[in-house]
Amino acid sequence: MPPSVPSLPRRVARTLRTSLFTQVLCALVLGIVVGKLWPDTAAALQPLGDGFTRLIKTVISPLVFCVVVVGIAKAGDLKAFGRIGVKALVWFEIASTAALVIGLVAANVVGPGQGMNVDPSSLNAAAVDESTGGGQLPTTTGFVLNALPQSFVGAFAENELLQVLVLACLVGAALLHLGHTKVPKILPAIEQAQEVVFAVVGFIMRLAPIAVFGAMAHLVGNYGLGVMRTYAKLIVLCYVAAALFIALLAVALKAVTGLSLWKFLRYIREEMLLALGTASTESVMPRVMQKLRRAGARDDAVGLVLPTGYSFNLDGASLYLSIGTLFIAQAVGVDLSLGQQVTVVLVLMLTSKGMAGIPGSAFLALSATASSLGAIPAGAVALLLGVDRIMDSMRVVTNLLGNCVAVFAVSRWEGALDTDRAKRALDGEDTSPPDDGEKGDAGTAALAPGIPAQKPKELKESAPEAG
Repeated sequence: MPPSVPSLPRRVARTLRTSLFTQVLCALVLGIVVGKLWPDTAAALQPLGDGFTRLIKTVISPLVFCVVVVGIAKAGDLKAFGRIGVKALVWFEIASTAALVIGLVAANVVGPGQGMNVDPSSLNAAAVDESTGGGQLPTTTGFVLNALPQSFVGAFAENELLQVLVLACLVGAALLHLGHTKVPKILPAIEQAQEVVFAVVGFIMRLAPIAVFGAMAHLVGNYGLGVMRTYAKLIVLCYVAAALFIALLAVALKAVTGLSLWKFLRYIREEMLLALGTASTESVMPRVMQKLRRAGARDDAVGLVLPTGYSFNLDGASLYLSIGTLFIAQAVGVDLSLGQQVTVVLVLMLTSKGMAGIPGSAFLALSATASSLGAIPAGAVALLLGVDRIMDSMRVVTNLLGNCVAVFAVSRWEGALDTDRAKRALDGEDTSPPDDGEKGDAGTAALAPGIPAQKPKELKESAPEAG
């Protein structure tokens, strides 16, 4: 007797119960509907999204610390970790500069602000200060000093990722120096703490649909859909430029690693939809780190490249800043020369670094760029206040994909990527976490000085595999 086929309602109910992607998608649509029909009520739902993001942020620092320390200890080579960092910074600079240039070329060709003839004196410049909270971007010296922790606990309490990375590197180096003979229980304890953190992430992710519903309802209820008609040309240009940049990322990923970006998009579709719904890449960092590890990227590469990219590789923000600068210049009737546009690229290469986590950072960077040119009134930045929130989806997708591609590319460059495992994962096959000491294409990792060689079974028993 053939097995009975579940009815359509039962299949739908099972999909809603088991698929996070379906749950988040339904929450996204429901949030748009509620925001459109009951805008006053929907505007008060933002705490649902903010609360979820706050919960996720509580586990990001300990997770990054555990992954980096374990990655350094298992790789057994601090010099290799340094090479990964240098190669990541090189990749970040090339990618973000390419995004800036694409944005400038697109804005020159399309001219999204031409014909607006806005009088700068009619704009409310104080609104920009209100949006940024009167803050300012840190200087280069201030940025470097802020990356150095003042206390071990403070770095975690303030959720400063760069400071946590510095601490993790120091602890990982200390473990390599001392070896398993002097501190035999430290590494297994950190690995077990990592398992606990991933379990906590799993609990928090069950709230993702509620967070997406609240964030999307607030967006539509507070800003409405009319702003999309007013700034249609600018919005379409930004999203088309982002699509072009993502296509270039796909070509680069294929050329460097042989992997497909479109398959990778399907692989992280749940995380991508959640990031879109909450307008935050931080909300999916733990899950993305876990999936990159399962897709063959070594722990030390994932632990260093992805968190660092959140500060240094904001490709979507770079696109938006370059297009936004020319948009406000065109809107107020300022014709920027080629030399001034080159200056825009150079200034934005500096101001776009370290923007993550700073309220109103896009407006701060645009104001700094306008001030450096001297030709654009700083108050003209207020033109983008109404459309900035609509650009979050573009920035989130581009930033997240740019950083994930960077992890794969740098891992392959350093020999820290298991391409066979990656292809199986992107094809939908279930892949277990990498074995201890595995080094992808480069073969078995060398053990650190002072750490005695062990048989595979003994090594697995002394250092449980991370989830």
